[in-house]
Amino acid sequence: MSRRHWVIVASFVLMVILPIAGVVGYLWGVAKDQYGSVTGFTVRQEESAGAQEILGGLAQLAGSNSSSDGEILYQFILSQHMVRLVEDSVGLQAHYTQYWEEDPVFSLWPDATIEDLEGFWERVVRVSLDSSSGLIDVQVRAFDAETAHAITSSIVHHSQAMINALNETAREDAMRYAREDLENSVARLKDAREALTAFRTRTRIVDPASDLQGRMGVMSNLQQQLAEALIEYDLLKDSASSTDPRLTQTTRRITAIQDRIKLEREAFATESIETGVGQEDYPDLIAEFEGLVVDREFSEETYRATLAAVDVARAKAQRQSRYLATFVPPTLAESSEYPKRFTLAALIAACLLLAWAILTLVYYSIRDRS
Repeated sequence: MSRRHWVIVASFVLMVILPIAGVVGYLWGVAKDQYGSVTGFTVRQEESAGAQEILGGLAQLAGSNSSSDGEILYQFILSQHMVRLVEDSVGLQAHYTQYWEEDPVFSLWPDATIEDLEGFWERVVRVSLDSSSGLIDVQVRAFDAETAHAITSSIVHHSQAMINALNETAREDAMRYAREDLENSVARLKDAREALTAFRTRTRIVDPASDLQGRMGVMSNLQQQLAEALIEYDLLKDSASSTDPRLTQTTRRITAIQDRIKLEREAFATESIETGVGQEDYPDLIAEFEGLVVDREFSEETYRATLAAVDVARAKAQRQSRYLATFVPPTLAESSEYPKRFTLAALIAACLLLAWAILTLVYYSIRDRS
């Protein structure tokens, strides 16, 4: 073997053999055993039977809020707030710093801040989320099985509390919005009725429609009298002479009725009546009254609709709720699974060997070109 061959062998020993030996020695001789605890849950939402019958298959096509709730819960589990909650209930820092001097690689340093603990939290807690179904799997590692189980149980407990808080907030928002709409509709109905009462007080007319109906009755009576007079005139014209006084009287009667009908028709458009504020046109008063009646009827319909909406919101708040469905309860390990010594050793060995091979090829490439 030439000198360069001995250099390559020495580099292989320095870059591959010795690091692998150090890693194997640390994993099997220094690293502390770690125990795992697993749990799985998802966010479900109960709906009333009526809503299910109405929606039918549309609910499946449109999807549900479980995926969005799952994403919220996923971020909550990895948040600093969850770290603080579990720290208060379990004592994360005390547990993960106990082997710092013996196993610094897999332990937390004693003077770690909450930000350091949050970063270490993502090392010992693995969260996976299925976006399509909303299923969440949580894996926790600790130096003893009881602590791992306690951390997993604490995550489930605080996740349930967070879902309950979201559910309560949603209920309060729905009821608050419904009550605000009801208050607005009540105020609008009150204003509409007060405006109608003020109109009747000002004009001294309870119902212009009834007054108009009476005037239309007069017109109908005049029209009937006119028809009878015309018929009487036709009968007299065929049987009496032109000088017959009955024919003259009938003609005068027809003219008088026609003049009265004309005057009544003009009165509809031009008549003014005495009100509390002076003379006002009767047609304008009728138009104003009809507008006030329309506003009152619309306000009444709005009030009934908002009142029904309050009942629906109250029923929905009572029947529709989110809850945390745990399909895998927190497990209690009987043997240590972590750190995965063979897997870590194999991965590190593969990376070291690949790096050494690349550097060797680069060396020979440069040597051949020089």
